[in-house]
Amino acid sequence: MDMKSLSAETRKRISLRGTGMYAAIAERLREMILEGELPPGAHIDEKTLCEQFDISRTPLREALKTLVTEGHVTHRQHMGFQVAPIDRDEIAAIFEVLHGLEETAGRLAAQRIDDKQMKMLLERHRAMETYHREGKRTAYYRANQKVHQHIVDVAGNPVLSDMYSSLMSKIHRARGAANADVLRWAESLGEHSDILDALAKRDGACLARLLREHSEHTAAEVMKVLDGKSGT
Repeated sequence: MDMKSLSAETRKRISLRGTGMYAAIAERLREMILEGELPPGAHIDEKTLCEQFDISRTPLREALKTLVTEGHVTHRQHMGFQVAPIDRDEIAAIFEVLHGLEETAGRLAAQRIDDKQMKMLLERHRAMETYHREGKRTAYYRANQKVHQHIVDVAGNPVLSDMYSSLMSKIHRARGAANADVLRWAESLGEHSDILDALAKRDGACLARLLREHSEHTAAEVMKVLDGKSGT
């Protein structure tokens, strides 16, 4: 069988049915949860997932048990499996810290970025524009994260980089849940263009302000979704 001739979804199903099946299924489910495809609090329909992955219920159950131990999924007798809820207050507190980290990173990055790093960031931004144009939301979101981490890393402060990376991992799932807002998606891309312009000009004050505002706008959208107020 020529794997290249198969659709992406078919190749994914074959991969899930291969060696280490339950681990591959757990990885796919983890991705669906982190990217918001399976939103917080959602009931996990085992029958639908078995049909989607073309698998039996046994490896799916093993995968779900793995996610229970990781805290991504909960299980209650007679109620089945459910995507674990998100602690709204913790997410709000993390964002408050992230706003300051973004601002600090902006001031330092504008001073320390070199032409090679700037070129790489522009290439990643162009990839984001392509993903947005093609409607590839998950790919866009991942590229978005890399751009933000890259800017922080360019600041040249390993403590700042580690702290930022750690906190971002804690809000990954919450950001994924809010990633379906089409209007915010377009708005966010525009903000990224302004951020890259300021960085290219080495304007630290402007860059710090734009990064903080961008973080605050993202936080507002995430909190709106977590509060069940998203109407777009």
